[in-house]
Amino acid sequence: MKLLYQHLLAFLAVVLTSVAIMGVSVIHYTREAAYEQNFIRLEGYANAIGEQGLNNRSHSMVLDGDFLLKMQNVMSGDDVTMRIFNNQNEQIFPVPRTDLRLPSKVFANLKRGESLRIRNDHEKSGAKLSTSKAYTSVLVPWFYKGKLVGAILIGSRVANLEASIVSEKRNLLVALLFSLLVGLILSLVISLYSNQRIKRLSQATQKVAAGNFAIHLEDKGNDEFDELARNFNKMVTALEKSQEEIAAQEKRREQFMADAAHEMRTPLTTINGILEGLQYDVIPDDSKPKSIALMQRETKRLIRLVNENLDYEKIRNNQIMLVKANFNATQVLTDLLTQMKNKAQQMNDKLVLSAPDELPVYADHDRFTQIMVNLVQNALQFTQDGTVTISGRRVEHGTEFSVKDTGIGMSEEQQKYIFERFYKADPSRARSGTGESGLGLAIVLSLVKQHGGQIKVESKPQQGSTFTFTIFDHGYEQYVKANE
Repeated sequence: MKLLYQHLLAFLAVVLTSVAIMGVSVIHYTREAAYEQNFIRLEGYANAIGEQGLNNRSHSMVLDGDFLLKMQNVMSGDDVTMRIFNNQNEQIFPVPRTDLRLPSKVFANLKRGESLRIRNDHEKSGAKLSTSKAYTSVLVPWFYKGKLVGAILIGSRVANLEASIVSEKRNLLVALLFSLLVGLILSLVISLYSNQRIKRLSQATQKVAAGNFAIHLEDKGNDEFDELARNFNKMVTALEKSQEEIAAQEKRREQFMADAAHEMRTPLTTINGILEGLQYDVIPDDSKPKSIALMQRETKRLIRLVNENLDYEKIRNNQIMLVKANFNATQVLTDLLTQMKNKAQQMNDKLVLSAPDELPVYADHDRFTQIMVNLVQNALQFTQDGTVTISGRRVEHGTEFSVKDTGIGMSEEQQKYIFERFYKADPSRARSGTGESGLGLAIVLSLVKQHGGQIKVESKPQQGSTFTFTIFDHGYEQYVKANE
């Protein structure tokens, strides 16, 4: 069933239920009020007749038959009938009949001064005004000086009273039908309005599913539909950013694959050429050691490229085990300068170490070394005829390290992606050797996070870059997901 019809049925059910409950309540109230008003009217007649009739001959306490007959004629216009009984439970009006008496139990209650209200005298055994027609009546005792002198049974036909109630039911039925009609129209309008908003959201969802993220739903902030539209807009914005990021990642992946293919093709071509030369003995004997050494370097280059990818996947997926311990980081940094000396000389760069003799750090020794090697190699890769400064110092609950260079630097846009896989801030400046894969800084970020540390970069174009990371002491690590 369509939502429109569901809304219509729901609204109509509410209207119908409300009107039905209201109608039953009104009918019940009208019926009770009509009977109550009739009882009060009849009791008023009974008391008035008793007072006037007794006052006419108060000393003898005998009711005046002519007066009662006149009263009966007057009340007959309201279809009111009465019967009067004396203190011996004998009917003395309208026709004296000694054989017509009130039930003894009822008469005993009258002696105690209790009045009786009878809604329908044909539904109860007892005093009846007529054997053929149903009456609603009251039985009221009369007293003089504390003694029962008589009682009056006075009533009006139930049919007349019910006629007014039937008329009220008819009016209520008309109101019900009118309410249903108005409810149907209002339900249709509201349902169409709600359905239109849902349809608009559905159409927008289909467009997003088709890849169109330039969708924005109107949000007035009035109800749940507007809240849904607001959340939809947020979702579309997030999807658009995600799509842009996926596209950027795909572009970098394609670039990486092209770079990797290029990097692999060159050493493989070199190795293949040397092997063919050795196979056909076209390489002079004095050149064979150099050729073999070249093959070894190219082979190591290929191995390094593959290992960096495998290493990154393991680190990113938390598949490595960190063996953390306290050690002197200055010793590692000193050894690092020695290892990087030749590479720095090739770039005509100067390596500077600024750290105290004792610089404790709580980390995995090998992975800490890997972090520093990658950062220093990255700095040397993009610095020529400059200086690379390695610093270390203690901070509150941790140790802070920085690698600062005077190289080409980066723009703010480049800094957003510098730690992402395959990204190269300046591919045209990438040189042979470690770092050309675009994985070095991604590995650094993952390792720092797995240590529970923090890392940041500050850079400006042509003013160099500074990478700063903090490794916290045991118990103060700040862990986040390694792939965030």
